[in-house]
Amino acid sequence: MSGTSVASPAAARAIWGGLIAVMGLVGVVAYLSPGRQAATLPVLGEVPAFSLTERSGRALTRADLDGAPWVADFIFTRCTGMCPALSTRMAEIRRRAGEAGIKARFVSFSVDPVHDTPAVLQEYARRFGADGADWLFLTGDRDALHALIGRGFRLSVAERSPEAAAADGGELIVHSDRFVLVDGSGQIRGYYHGTDPGVVDAVLRDLAAVAAAG
Repeated sequence: MSGTSVASPAAARAIWGGLIAVMGLVGVVAYLSPGRQAATLPVLGEVPAFSLTERSGRALTRADLDGAPWVADFIFTRCTGMCPALSTRMAEIRRRAGEAGIKARFVSFSVDPVHDTPAVLQEYARRFGADGADWLFLTGDRDALHALIGRGFRLSVAERSPEAAAADGGELIVHSDRFVLVDGSGQIRGYYHGTDPGVVDAVLRDLAAVAAAG
């Protein structure tokens, strides 16, 4: 028909390629836009003071983490269930945050501190490429850690007998799969199911907003 033009296949591919590139850029800008989510992210609590031992052997307190946002998760090295998946996703969050220029730290708390000595955590960390000072692995007194997780982060953790675990094939320690977003003042700003398919994008979006808000 007159007045109607049809783009060549090559031109159509170029147009679609340009649209896809623009859409990708919009997505990046959306989760990096300063204050996009920070003002509406609730304060869900505050991480209390603690003093634990990092895999390097040095003491680390909550005050050492103040000044920049951080993402926490809860794992143990003997875990054969969700812990490897949580650590894999933490590694992905860390990688993408670094690529986006988001200044943050990542903190994995052992729920099995009697077994998970600094040396054991050091080996576990190597498996997930945790080769920098921005990803910390913490152990310490068992009662203090479980109290911090339960009363501080308000998450569940419970030990089971070897007999009970063997009977049903479950884990020795039952614990939360949550990632927790903490701002630079130690306030909890978000909880995220670590096994959800979209968890990496969700954590990155809110982490970027909290980091940008200062």
